[in-house]
Amino acid sequence: MKTVTQYRDDIAALMKKIGDMDAKCIAENRDPTEEELNLKAEIMDKVAATRKIVEGQERQEVLATELATPASALTVADGARIIASPDRARKDTFISFDEQLMAVKNAFNPSGVIDPRLFNIATGLNETVGSEGAFLVQQDFSDELLQEVFETGQLASRCRKQPISGNANSLKINGVDENSRAATRFGGVKGYWADEAEEKTASKPKFRKIELNLKKLVGLCYLTDELMEDSAAIGSFVKDAFVGEFGFLLDDAIYNGIGGGQPLGILNAGSLVTVPIEGGQGADTILTQNIVNMYARRFASMTNNYVWFYNQNIEPQLFTMSLAVGAGGSTTYLPPGGLSGAPYGKLLGLDAIAIEQAATLGDVGDIVLANLPNGYILAQKGGIKSDVSIHVRFIWDEQVFRFILRIEGQPVRAKALTPAKGVEQQSHFIALAARP
Repeated sequence: MKTVTQYRDDIAALMKKIGDMDAKCIAENRDPTEEELNLKAEIMDKVAATRKIVEGQERQEVLATELATPASALTVADGARIIASPDRARKDTFISFDEQLMAVKNAFNPSGVIDPRLFNIATGLNETVGSEGAFLVQQDFSDELLQEVFETGQLASRCRKQPISGNANSLKINGVDENSRAATRFGGVKGYWADEAEEKTASKPKFRKIELNLKKLVGLCYLTDELMEDSAAIGSFVKDAFVGEFGFLLDDAIYNGIGGGQPLGILNAGSLVTVPIEGGQGADTILTQNIVNMYARRFASMTNNYVWFYNQNIEPQLFTMSLAVGAGGSTTYLPPGGLSGAPYGKLLGLDAIAIEQAATLGDVGDIVLANLPNGYILAQKGGIKSDVSIHVRFIWDEQVFRFILRIEGQPVRAKALTPAKGVEQQSHFIALAARP
């Protein structure tokens, strides 16, 4: 039998094979062949089987650790409170998120036992127990929660991530201040062919400051005493409730944020390009020509990083679109799992994803072509901080957990860009004008 690490290496190698196959299809601009699909299915079955082995070994290790823990509570007196002896703690950290939440809850019970591992995790002023104190989520659990928040939504997971150090609350980045490429590039750089006779003028790029000042995203999670008694359920409940809400709010801020106390969203960005509608176009409609015009305003060199985001209520418009070709035509939108053979629909070859945060049909933002990897920066400080109160919902027999995430985001470009040839501006973000 292999070790857990060896099995994980096997899984990583298998997933790399799948990634290589996908990369080949993308490079060749085609869908996977039937043979490739069958091979991917076989690899994923093997990955699933290997994961079961890993999960079994990890569970065995947890049980062995628990059985090695003394059955009796070893405690030492500390004034009016009782603090668990370090001998009682398994090493210096918690083995699960559920276990730490239970320890936090018990720490606020006047007759309870304070687990010393809570103090091992906490660092800094007023982050241990006090009149208004709190406990930090253990770093690995904090990172796991933050990762799940990013992965829950469709937008945050695609943004460029930028961590901020523990001693800072903001970040300044130099960005190129470039509004036109007609005469110069990078905001002022101009080159010359060596045999040109005219006098050469020195040039230099122009920069602007991108300043990211952390905002605070706060979430509350109420847990009944009955649920708190079930350590196996508490962790999954908190993750589903808290992670889902944070993921939704973060995506909404990236899409619709107005700045100020929240991130600046792409619909309020100075770089947003809004494509006009067609003459005589009806209210609450989307035409093939709208989609083509939006597509033409992207940065062509970054095409593979663009994704369509839309409100689900525009799908009747998408399904009836077609592009005339001679006496015939072709479908503009390919639905997921059908003609496109992909998890998302396809619109002009790019993923088309329905999101709740998009505007309703007919309003600006009901469909947006966005390049988040190149066009939007998301900065966060550390992981997620949590604290608990037993007083806010005392008469309802509930504990209140509060989670705080320090985060900020904004588009990379301040304005749209006029290309070297032509007058129609291009951008990382393109929307369609309102159709009232």
